[in-house]
Amino acid sequence: MAVQGAFLYLGCYTAGAGGRGEGIVVAQREPDSGALTPLGTAAVTPAPSFLARHPDLPVLYAVNEVADGGVSAFRVAANGDLTALGSRPTGGADPCHLAVAGDGRHLFVANYGDGSVTVFPLDRQGVPGERTDLVRHEGHGLDPQRQERAHTHMVVPGRNGGPLLVVDLGTDSIYRYELDAGPGRLVVRAPRVHTAAGVGPRHLARHPDGRRCWLVGELDGSVLAYEVTTDASLRFRGRVPASGRPGQVQPSEVAVGPEGHFLYVANRGVGTIAVFALDGELPVLVAEVDSGGEWPRHFARVGANLYVADERADLIGVFRVNPTTGVPSLVNEAVGVRSPTCVLPWPE
Repeated sequence: MAVQGAFLYLGCYTAGAGGRGEGIVVAQREPDSGALTPLGTAAVTPAPSFLARHPDLPVLYAVNEVADGGVSAFRVAANGDLTALGSRPTGGADPCHLAVAGDGRHLFVANYGDGSVTVFPLDRQGVPGERTDLVRHEGHGLDPQRQERAHTHMVVPGRNGGPLLVVDLGTDSIYRYELDAGPGRLVVRAPRVHTAAGVGPRHLARHPDGRRCWLVGELDGSVLAYEVTTDASLRFRGRVPASGRPGQVQPSEVAVGPEGHFLYVANRGVGTIAVFALDGELPVLVAEVDSGGEWPRHFARVGANLYVADERADLIGVFRVNPTTGVPSLVNEAVGVRSPTCVLPWPE
């Protein structure tokens, strides 16, 4: 590559995970219009279905969502190139999410296949060392096909020393852990938070105010509202449907807009992005727009633009968000990317 500027890195499913991608794709982003120019595959790596970045260093991390799960780290050049820094086995199966601690010293990974959480120390260059902990959840849920065992789906590092939250679809739970940074081990902070049976919690979004968060239920098509208490527990405030459309709804990603006024939910099955106002006790659905395909797996908001990865339609939708209403609308032709599953803006 010989370009400079803003980029999107796109995680994809590859052949070994039933997808059509080759690895991590990079696209150049035009900041004013939001238009994307695909630049090709930046790194060939197995099933990099979710991506994350280091808070201080130009380092990108990817899960390798395969049976013998792994994580890979890459240094990001100014022109968008990726240089491999190393890979590590997670010790768990099918890792689907990862995140870096706020101080940049540890990497947390959710292994969906066996319901476990892995901890890696990061050195001063952001390179993962040998894992220091592997915690497996036990139990099952109401759905015999999807909740036959624990299935961790997201890791959410705490703010200002708060607990690590781990969302588990299989056990209808949010687990809370403290990190003992010396040995790099997780310590249970009881009790865990239980949702109603059969919710199948997938992803969680926090409000910038630190007092509120929302959880999407993949199995019951819901958005659950919580209040974060002074002791870092979660107090349930209520439930609303994730979509107003008929049909089978499977929420995937959830995020709060940068202004803090709106909540966005991607709904697979009905192929929509739902917009909720956040000025009341519970989120209120104010709009629901077509995503461009039926399986919006992930999205990212960058300034006034919203980028939506539709896994099955092989495209990235480019939207412009109205700053007053919060509603996105298509502004550019969709960009073709095979089996996209994650959108990571660079820089954020």
